[in-house]
Amino acid sequence: MFKKLAIGLVRTYQRFISPMFPPSCIYTPSCSNYTIQAIKHHGVIKGSIMGIGRILRCHPFITGGEDPVPDYFTLRRNKDFRQVKKAKDLQEFVRNQKNQKNF
Repeated sequence: MFKKLAIGLVRTYQRFISPMFPPSCIYTPSCSNYTIQAIKHHGVIKGSIMGIGRILRCHPFITGGEDPVPDYFTLRRNKDFRQVKKAKDLQEFVRNQKNQKNF
């Protein structure tokens, strides 16, 4: 019940408030979609905390990019994202992952 209410609040924001401003989220998925996914996966309290943490990380002084909801509760960026950042580009990261799976 609380999950549906929390997700409904985020969806209300997405439908009525977000369109009034230009797109500004530097992450994929967007901060609101991240929050919904986090609530679905980790519950209302942990998911909401993760969503707030994500919003606080979303500013122009940090590199954005792919940052999916991790399988475990954390307020840090997803570990896989840091690996992508260390790779010269995303294609190199994908090649490395495929090579590791072939072993």
